[in-house]
Amino acid sequence: MKTWRLSIVVLVSFHFALVVAEEIKHQQKNTYIVHMDKSNMPATFDDHFQWYDSSLKTASSSADMLYTYNNVVHGFSTRLTTEEAELLRGQLGILSVLPEARYELHTTRTPEFLGLGKSVALLPQADSASEVIVGVLDTGVWPELKSFDDTGLGPVPSSWKGECETGKTFQLSSCNRKLIGARFFSRGYEVAFGPVNETIESRSPRDDDGHGSHTSTTAVGSAVEGANLFGFAAGTARGMATHARVAAYKVCWLGGCYGSDIVAAMDKAVQDGVDVLSMSIGGGLSDYTKDSVAIGAFRAMEQGILVSCSAGNGGPAPSSLSNVAPWITTVGAGTLDRDFPAFVMLGDGKKFSGVSLYNGKPLSDSLIPLVYAGNASSSPNGNLCIPDNLIPGKVAGKIVLCDRGSNARVQKGVVVKEAGGVGMILTNTDLYGEELVADAHFLPTAAVGQKAGDSIKSYISSDPNPMATIAPGGTQVGVQPSPVVASFSSRGPNPVTPEILKPDIIAPGVNILAGWTGAVGPTGLQVDTRKVSFNIISGTSMSCPHVSGLAALLKAAHPEWSPAAIKSALMTTAYHTYKGGETIQDVATGSPATPFDYGAGHVNPVSALDPGLVYDATVDDYLSFFCALDYRQDEIKRFTNRDFTCDMNKKYSVEDLNYPSFAVPLQTASGKGGGSGELTVVKYTRTLTNVGTPATYKVSVSSQISSVKISVEPESLTFSEPNEKKSYTVTFTASSMPSGMTSFAHLEWSDGKHIVGSPVAFSWT
Repeated sequence: MKTWRLSIVVLVSFHFALVVAEEIKHQQKNTYIVHMDKSNMPATFDDHFQWYDSSLKTASSSADMLYTYNNVVHGFSTRLTTEEAELLRGQLGILSVLPEARYELHTTRTPEFLGLGKSVALLPQADSASEVIVGVLDTGVWPELKSFDDTGLGPVPSSWKGECETGKTFQLSSCNRKLIGARFFSRGYEVAFGPVNETIESRSPRDDDGHGSHTSTTAVGSAVEGANLFGFAAGTARGMATHARVAAYKVCWLGGCYGSDIVAAMDKAVQDGVDVLSMSIGGGLSDYTKDSVAIGAFRAMEQGILVSCSAGNGGPAPSSLSNVAPWITTVGAGTLDRDFPAFVMLGDGKKFSGVSLYNGKPLSDSLIPLVYAGNASSSPNGNLCIPDNLIPGKVAGKIVLCDRGSNARVQKGVVVKEAGGVGMILTNTDLYGEELVADAHFLPTAAVGQKAGDSIKSYISSDPNPMATIAPGGTQVGVQPSPVVASFSSRGPNPVTPEILKPDIIAPGVNILAGWTGAVGPTGLQVDTRKVSFNIISGTSMSCPHVSGLAALLKAAHPEWSPAAIKSALMTTAYHTYKGGETIQDVATGSPATPFDYGAGHVNPVSALDPGLVYDATVDDYLSFFCALDYRQDEIKRFTNRDFTCDMNKKYSVEDLNYPSFAVPLQTASGKGGGSGELTVVKYTRTLTNVGTPATYKVSVSSQISSVKISVEPESLTFSEPNEKKSYTVTFTASSMPSGMTSFAHLEWSDGKHIVGSPVAFSWT
């Protein structure tokens, strides 16, 4: 009897705990971004702020607005419980109530590698370039950097309406004619994380992380002679558009980047008058109607602003992309032809090449005992060199081989050093393959690929007294093949809209030298007290501002071009093969990369200045795109702030969005209709606009697969005047293939001078 009573008590207590937990969950407040139907404000209100406040108070008497939005979104952000959010959704005039998303950062020689150093005469004049303003949403800026020197720049453009916000660590004098504006946005972060701790980060536009200074100087940094990191990559560092102006919008803090802050920054940037928005951040994927950043980017695009975003660092996994909306320029990462070699010599005479940015006292030429971290730890993951996992008695005075993964690469070296090790060999595992990323290590280090790592491990296990040494190799240029697609660069297919090929393009994103904060050392670790003005880091965060800066150059050269025209010029002139004709390689596989890896190819800015033809797109094109996605009127209004109803008598097709590339999802043998002998016929229509001289363009198609027949009608297009438009249709007739199969083709229009190229990606699902 007592046992039964005890069981009943336990069950009742457990049920009560669940009820309490559920009640707490429902009472817990989260941040929401509320989209209002601005054009339908009731006549009883004098202004929109009154209406927003009244609407909010009917759902929650205690809630306050964090931000009000007037440009990229009409509405506000606030903290609500789940029930309050549902109550607000049911009110008239509310288009959507979206939960705030949390975003993460996608974390010298580049101009020469891109051909800008050899083609100065082709670039826009300094006067026109200095009228272009690039807004960077990131961790802020370190204004004292020489990369923000305004020598030689004229007055701030008259189009600029922004300001230089101040704080304890940021003065009005921190801005100048180069860094013309700086703002910070912390309300969303602070309600989620608590007040900014000003003892460890600045409640101002000042950059305490380094990421924002790096991205902004990559995009538009002034030329700085003698730039280097500990002697590596020495030379003149300059951004892509050295004469353009920059405005910094700090939206990322130690605890992350919050959607309400990001939308507020986008809203202000549009109001301030930027021409390009650069955003090296990303979050989870969702339908465009639920993606506040995609909605904000659409409104920016609508007002002539190109939005460039990083593709993400989720590669080489397929469908790992961020920022895939077709009105966003999505940028993946490739390598430069520059490397920072370090060499490992083993006791058996074998030599392996790796990379490192260590510049301290080198090891002696004599061999030193070598140990695998997994054999010097009592922990099951001791091979990863996680803090407090190594046994000092087994590593003291030795070179330690650590596997990459779990914790920061440079932190592994700290762990080895604290345990008494004198050097580190950092080896890639299956996940990272042959991708090598250089770091400013604290002890002699060589990071090596998986193959070299496996060979070194084999030597350690087979030799009773393994020995090694590590030697630095300085800076090496002219490395071939280059570029190659970075392993970490996120890949397609597009998980939201498979008919839109993403990423759009790749640009340099590995081992990039650019400006850095004075608040932290080059590794960002607390133990790193070294101070540098430049740092070398990697990520699609680094490739994105390259394209942002190049877009600024194109905007200066062609101020009349739309964001879609600028993106088209960058994409259709990109290259996907080396000079010998071989396809750009994927470092993750060592095999040829595909358009799902590099999009249209690697950016080629000099050719982009004169593309011949462009695929332009207007808001009306995107309205048809929304109709093809079966969006409701209220969903379309979130983007356009206009009442638009899709024509029920018109057939809309996602495939007909005027995009510079082609993604063609196809049925498998077991798909609809069944039989393997059945054919699938898909048609894509495109329109080209002449931005060059009168000419006749002829089409050519190269394909990897015979089971898809590709026909283009017409096969030639004659343009007799500027801005003339001509359309064509591509018909793909495909046999059914096994699920998961992919293949690729390339379509080109050429007048003998210009090549207007488009990748074609087939996938069977």
